[in-house]
Amino acid sequence: MGYLRTVVLGAAGLLLAAGAAAAQTTVKWLHIEQNPAQVKIWDEVARKFEAQHPGVKVEMQFLENEAYKAKLPTILQSSDKPHILYSWAGGVLKAQIEAGVLEDITAPVGAYKDKLSAGAVEAFTIDGKLYGLPHNVSQVGFIYNKDLFAKAGVDGAAIKSWDDLLGAVKKLKAAGITPITVGGGDKWPLHFYWTHLAVRLGGKPAFEAALKGQNGGFEGETFQKAGELTKQLVDLEPFQTGFLGFKNQQALGFFADGKAAMNLAISHHSTTQRALAADKKGVPEDKLGWFDFPMPAGGKGQPTDTLGGVNGWIVTKGAPKEAVGFLQFFISDDVQRTLAAQNFLIPTYKGAEATLSTAIMQNVAKNIAASKYHQNFYDQDLGPSVGRVVNDATAEIAGGSMTPKQAAKAIQDAFKQGN
Repeated sequence: MGYLRTVVLGAAGLLLAAGAAAAQTTVKWLHIEQNPAQVKIWDEVARKFEAQHPGVKVEMQFLENEAYKAKLPTILQSSDKPHILYSWAGGVLKAQIEAGVLEDITAPVGAYKDKLSAGAVEAFTIDGKLYGLPHNVSQVGFIYNKDLFAKAGVDGAAIKSWDDLLGAVKKLKAAGITPITVGGGDKWPLHFYWTHLAVRLGGKPAFEAALKGQNGGFEGETFQKAGELTKQLVDLEPFQTGFLGFKNQQALGFFADGKAAMNLAISHHSTTQRALAADKKGVPEDKLGWFDFPMPAGGKGQPTDTLGGVNGWIVTKGAPKEAVGFLQFFISDDVQRTLAAQNFLIPTYKGAEATLSTAIMQNVAKNIAASKYHQNFYDQDLGPSVGRVVNDATAEIAGGSMTPKQAAKAIQDAFKQGN
């Protein structure tokens, strides 16, 4: 009996050990979100998933935006890498696929992808294979403080042309108000100006021609002109003192504290600015305006063309199957509606945009739906090496250490080298 008891207890021990092993399936999820109100919802979703999937733990990890970008190549080579990572899609995603560090999730996702915006899914599809799931789409445009505009006699709704914007900057300066705040230290907020001007000046045909090396590539007339107009704005000294030393979060907080009239922002920053304000309230909804990036004279792009992101989550090679299961749970109708209702994002789940509650986010959702050319951020779309030069060159224009012509040449040289 003693022997039998030992065998039975031993078997029970093995079962317990197996159960313990099952309970140790951990999905490591690395994100860059700084708004605690949104992260709280994400955490609740993760805990709900765990409750419905005994034996699975979702471990949230955080890295600040720029630190994440800098460390990402090293992270992807680590044996202890996270299973779910944030992605802006584009050329950076393609480079990661070519490096063999991402999981093809086409089969496990299956027909679920049809519940999401087709255009957003396309951004994470390379050669017919799906490597990530889109979480939100966004548009870049100007958010502005209505009170500061009124004080300077500026009508935000009337800013349609590039000259209108320059005129508004001059009026704001004359009224003793800092016109625009920008996080020049991060560089990418400055690339929004150069890129957006290229989109307005040349439209989709100019970008596609540059990719083919036609018309001088990124050294061509459209892109040099984009640099010249960027310099025209910079020469008016529209930004806050020391703007090249500001991180984007600081610059957005500066705007939220009422210290500047405008910020060229990603649409969800209209909500994020509140969390970054000293009083955690920021510019209230009824005092916050939005206008689309203006059209320069002679622009061949369409006013409906949009610049923005298609952001989502990628799965690293060797991740447990539960990683894809969690993503589908996370990017579900209920969760997307909850996030949209608080205006944290423009959702990708079809129909979830119905819960957007601010005029700005509702307007942006309509803009993206109406856009026939939605250009992903150049610093992501052109891949990591070229994207870095785009950001550097536009910051050099803003800082006065590079001419628009030199900047365009640097970008084209980097593009030629990478292709």
